[in-house]
Amino acid sequence: MAIRSKDWASIRNRTNRPAEKARFSIPCRTGVLVAVFCSAALCCLLGQESPGGTQKAKQANEKTTEIGRQTFESTCASCHGLDGKGGERGPDIATRPEVVRLTDQQILKILRTGIPQAGMPSFVALGSATLLSTMNHLRFLQGKRAGPALPGNPETGKELFAGKAGCSGCHMVRGVGGFLGPDLTTYGAGRSVDEVRGAILNPEKRRGLHKGLATATTTDGQTISGLVRNEDNFSVQLQSADGTFHFLTKSALAGLTFAPKPLMPGDYDTKLSATEMNHLVSYLLDAAHSQDQHAHASARKKAMEEE
Repeated sequence: MAIRSKDWASIRNRTNRPAEKARFSIPCRTGVLVAVFCSAALCCLLGQESPGGTQKAKQANEKTTEIGRQTFESTCASCHGLDGKGGERGPDIATRPEVVRLTDQQILKILRTGIPQAGMPSFVALGSATLLSTMNHLRFLQGKRAGPALPGNPETGKELFAGKAGCSGCHMVRGVGGFLGPDLTTYGAGRSVDEVRGAILNPEKRRGLHKGLATATTTDGQTISGLVRNEDNFSVQLQSADGTFHFLTKSALAGLTFAPKPLMPGDYDTKLSATEMNHLVSYLLDAAHSQDQHAHASARKKAMEEE
């Protein structure tokens, strides 16, 4: 889809140097974003701020949304398709998990710098506001801006997380909880209800969660329990439940034993009802979406300041 004349005039005013015009017109080549999106790590969802209550703010938001759609269709769709699910020359950037989990800042950096060695030009000449709008349209195609469909009540799930389910003893969400397990604030980013539920019900499939607590006994009779974070032939590092790290030399230990029971319980299918499980899953998905909204607001503010 070609850029409309009035939109091209706007972009032309931003990019009055011939080199920048040429760079903007370069189409995506084969594998334009493959190296970028496939090399990014896991890990999170970034929400869209609500439009202002005034008619002027609403119109401004609609204009920004339209600019993002037009820019994506004229600049990105030739490689990745109008729906972002891939084309003849570019990969799927709408549904692939490793792409969906990229943060807004990571995507904006890709758009600004490009990947010259892979044939992807920089689109920094479009300006921060246009790049932000384009990224927002990609998020719309990924289904992230609207928020995930929840099978239960997040508030009830929060209570279960800290209570009956016992998750907060090891895991943290939004700065509250334990230290031994991974921080789950953004765990639900880009994950479906079934994925999150499966990770809870089948922890043996998740790396590292089969480990049990270790108990170190020093030669002077002191005992320290925690999760082994590092170990070599001469020393061991334990992290206790309160988050404290203990560096111990093995020569000063009388013994080091491991609990046979893993940290991550494997009985949630009987510990929680199906309804309670839905509430817990909803809490994790909602936490990630809320974090996403906050991060997006920060990215938008930064982009506006750079404009």
